[in-house]
Amino acid sequence: MRYDLDDLRLFLGIVAEGSITGGARRMHLSLPSASARVRALEHHAGVALLVRGRRGVRPTPAGTTLARHAREVLVQTARLESAVASYSPSPTAPLVLLGGSSAMHRLVPQALVSFLRENPEVDVTVSESRTLDTVRLLASGEADLGVVVDDDARDCDLELEPLGDDSLVVIGQAGGILNGRTALPYSDAAEHPMVGLDADSALRRWIEKHLGPHAPAVRYRTTVAGLNLVVALAAAGVGLAVVPRRAVDGHHQLDVCELQDSWARRRHLLAWGVKDHVSSPATEALAEHLRRAAQSDPSSPAVHEQPPGQGFVVGDA
Repeated sequence: MRYDLDDLRLFLGIVAEGSITGGARRMHLSLPSASARVRALEHHAGVALLVRGRRGVRPTPAGTTLARHAREVLVQTARLESAVASYSPSPTAPLVLLGGSSAMHRLVPQALVSFLRENPEVDVTVSESRTLDTVRLLASGEADLGVVVDDDARDCDLELEPLGDDSLVVIGQAGGILNGRTALPYSDAAEHPMVGLDADSALRRWIEKHLGPHAPAVRYRTTVAGLNLVVALAAAGVGLAVVPRRAVDGHHQLDVCELQDSWARRRHLLAWGVKDHVSSPATEALAEHLRRAAQSDPSSPAVHEQPPGQGFVVGDA
């Protein structure tokens, strides 16, 4: 005995709603059409599946059994379809999204989660890239979107739009070296042991580029691959760290100071590629998810509170 999957979905909707009308609405069917399908389902089963009353319907014992097995069948069917689909190529070429270390910390992952959930037919290739490299790849049509830093992208010919603040701050263990300070130049921070990102990371190379050839010598206790670990090490007192303000969240107690150097004040921009000189609907959708991620508030920070007038609340513009 075989059952149509849509009939099973309709029946489960009716049971969940307690009415044929509600089940029909879930399946976008008219009430007469839904009623006819239920009657056909009962005829097929050879037994009544619903008890009809003035206030709706409820399943008979046979209907309860059918509903339980229907759920199992639909779950297994979904798993089967997903397993087979994993071997099928995407109907369209993957979108290519580029961004620096800071963008990859929270902005890009948050946008990816929501975009990929809402667009199961679209794949995305994501790579970390310095702004100058991102601009070059976008201009040559090798990428669709990029999250870039404003000063390095200022003179490019790409379409740009602001995403949000990405200014840099100095962080350290709560009550430690930074206690009582609200701002300091990078040269002062560099007098103390530090922790940072790997030398090849986009953010590390960006900082060193702006420090120039006469940058102070820094003793790095360690360098790591991700900002989460940098923040955790700084909070543990291993060393000071220079990170984007947006990287500081409520998971660690920290002292936070603004960097007085002008290069520390920067913004993220969304840059558009020039593939075919037009943007696909998928590219437009991914851009919208990046905007939402940039505009959403980060986790409520729990930085070490300085006395009034001696500290600031970490936020995200």
